[in-house]
Amino acid sequence: MNSRRLRARDKHPAVELNITAFMNLMVVLVPFLLMTAVFSQTTILDLNLPPPGKADAQQNKNPPWELRVTIRKNALILSDNKGGLIKRIPKYKGQHNYPMLRQTLKQIKSRLPDKTAITILSEPNTRYDDLIQVMDTARAYPTIHEGEQAMAELFPDISIGDAQ
Repeated sequence: MNSRRLRARDKHPAVELNITAFMNLMVVLVPFLLMTAVFSQTTILDLNLPPPGKADAQQNKNPPWELRVTIRKNALILSDNKGGLIKRIPKYKGQHNYPMLRQTLKQIKSRLPDKTAITILSEPNTRYDDLIQVMDTARAYPTIHEGEQAMAELFPDISIGDAQ
């Protein structure tokens, strides 16, 4: 009798796994997740930062010409290391006047087309957005070339530093 019970327990019918409901869920869920996914784009900008501990080496007697934009609380100061102040661009309606900066940089670029370097100096409490806006304004400007909108180069080699 014991052997009959053991044999009866061993002879269970094979259970078939029903995954139809799971597959239906995946068919709906995967396209939904792909449609709602946010694909981010990261832009990398190469910057020229001064090497640490090289302050003495930078004070040579005849440094090359250098264009500078200093971000101050109330204005953008455009200058160079040879002649000093080029233009002071005050705020307009509580915002830095980036179109005026772009116009001035375009004029400088037309006189010095081979120059590509610019140094952006900022005060300690400068907003991050202001720094990025000045960098974008100094790198390039939108223009129409052969009937299509393109970006024309201004000063793409950007160095950043602290304003004194």
